[in-house]
Amino acid sequence: MNQAEERERSMETANQSSIYMMITVGVIVSVIGVFLRFAFDSTMLSIASWVILFIGAFICCKAVFKILDAK
Repeated sequence: MNQAEERERSMETANQSSIYMMITVGVIVSVIGVFLRFAFDSTMLSIASWVILFIGAFICCKAVFKILDAK
């Protein structure tokens, strides 16, 4: 496979709409976690909001690494 074909295949993989949907879901989950963090003053809700925030950040990072891994 020559370099042009490999580059085109990499671009197709990196531009899949499922990856960008995953980023969107991760951002929405993170925003919910941030909102819950500052909305109410409760220790348990604060812990839950941090967990939700980290889950959203993990989802976003997973999608970004899928884009970077596209070769």
